[in-house]
Amino acid sequence: MRVSKAQAQANRALIVETASQLFRERGFDGVGVAELMAAAGFTHGGFYKHFASKADLMAESAACGIAQTLERSQELNAQRFFDLYLTRKHRDTRDHGCTLSALGGDAARQPEALKTIFADAIEALLTSLARNGEQEADEQQRARLIGQLSQAVGAIVLSRACPDDSPLADEILSACRAPQPDGTR
Repeated sequence: MRVSKAQAQANRALIVETASQLFRERGFDGVGVAELMAAAGFTHGGFYKHFASKADLMAESAACGIAQTLERSQELNAQRFFDLYLTRKHRDTRDHGCTLSALGGDAARQPEALKTIFADAIEALLTSLARNGEQEADEQQRARLIGQLSQAVGAIVLSRACPDDSPLADEILSACRAPQPDGTR
């Protein structure tokens, strides 16, 4: 039985969203195509009707997850964004959290096309955080935002690397939320 173009698009979107969550939870190499398709409610054979390769799905699903983070950042100034980012809730909801912290390490070992998606996402997030500030970002503010974003992403990665009940896991997040002596985070 043939499906309509609209249904095919809806099916593809479901596969991309499912992949985005599973990849953030387990990494690009932690999920196979058959398992991913089953989680989305489809057969393995249908995968290639939608995507040329797993790498294509990885790129599209990363862009999907990144778009979700960008959407959540639109109305937040940098301080509020980082306050929400550096929480145990974000740390513990890897499948719905930031793609940068969940898959940044994996992306470093992927083809240039995927790295470009991550680079564009970082740029877009920096632009969003600067725009939600009081003025256009100058070089100094941009450098500060890059440092804050790097610290926040790294804090989530390090906190996740610790056992869930480890006091260190929470201490990392708390330390990175606290203002630094120069007034930054």
